[in-house]
Amino acid sequence: MSKKGQITTTTYMDWNDFISVITRLEKDEDYKFCLLISIGVFTGLRISDLLTLTYSDLLSGETFTINEQKTKKTRSIKINKDLKEIVQRIVKKTNSSNLNELIFINKYGTKSIDKSYVNVKLKEIMSKYRVKLEGNVSTHTFRKTLGRRVMEVNNYSNESLVLLMELFGHSNMSITKRYLGIREQEIHNVYDSLTF
Repeated sequence: MSKKGQITTTTYMDWNDFISVITRLEKDEDYKFCLLISIGVFTGLRISDLLTLTYSDLLSGETFTINEQKTKKTRSIKINKDLKEIVQRIVKKTNSSNLNELIFINKYGTKSIDKSYVNVKLKEIMSKYRVKLEGNVSTHTFRKTLGRRVMEVNNYSNESLVLLMELFGHSNMSITKRYLGIREQEIHNVYDSLTF
């Protein structure tokens, strides 16, 4: 947890680290966090929206619609086939019978898990699996991991920035670049480009 007034920077996970973490979480039967990280990265949803999801949201069709709590905007999300397979596997492994129940329900079964608990647990997971990050891990890591992956596979194109700007609900590309730490990377690349 950061102290009041302290500036912290949340980072992203390398895609291979992301795959490794969710694979190991599933193997270790930590299904809740395997799903939370998987769904968070594959959808780019904020934690407040992730915590409202049910299994039926992800298994009922090819897309689902959510009213984002922060922006109050309605968003349609296509469910990636790999994500759907993970959810189906875990539903089967956990014998979940009520698909309309919250996925991320607390241990008392009364409400969704708490965001601060998620952030603490994420730090524990990264430490347990020895994932080295160049910044802090938090629930924003999910969105930033998605954004970085989209940028990587599209060779850091402006088109991918435009799509991410829309997906993240940012008002301009400079906000998206700053959110993903792209601008700083570009500046560092200028230094690296200098040769004799």
